[in-house]
Amino acid sequence: MAEKKTNQQTSTEVSHGNATHEKSFPPLDPSTFAPQLVWLAITFVTLYIIMARVALPRISTVLEERRDRIASDLDQAEQLKQQTEQAIAAYEEALTQARNKAIGIAQETRDALTGEVEAEKLEVEKQIAEKTIEAEKRIQDAKTAALTHVNEVAGDVAQSIVQELIGGKLTSAEVNQAVSRALAS
Repeated sequence: MAEKKTNQQTSTEVSHGNATHEKSFPPLDPSTFAPQLVWLAITFVTLYIIMARVALPRISTVLEERRDRIASDLDQAEQLKQQTEQAIAAYEEALTQARNKAIGIAQETRDALTGEVEAEKLEVEKQIAEKTIEAEKRIQDAKTAALTHVNEVAGDVAQSIVQELIGGKLTSAEVNQAVSRALAS
């Protein structure tokens, strides 16, 4: 038995030793190129069929859905843009109407206040005119009264002066006649 083990070991070693020296890396071994090309063609065709029948339709479906969603979003954005523009136009119109209305109200108020001011001005001018007429009448009355009394006062003063200076006594008629001549000249 010992001999058999030795022969087996040697044969194993020999064949193992020959394999390591004769064999090369399988993809680079020229003797395996033809089967590798056949398997490459079979694998390529299989992957191409799987891609063409399964993956590409799914990808095209996803792309189509995405394109539809984008188109829908763009349409919705356009509608929202138009609504926004309409809202802005309506807002500007309302703002213009409000401004015009405010200008009209301001003008009406200004006209009403101007009318009230004019009415009050006329009333005040009327009151001032009445008071002026009244004051002129009082002044005229006071002037007339003063002029009436001036003659009397002037006569009394002249009589007192004559009496003090001359020591004589004049009659009231003489003094009034002398004062009237002096005032007339």
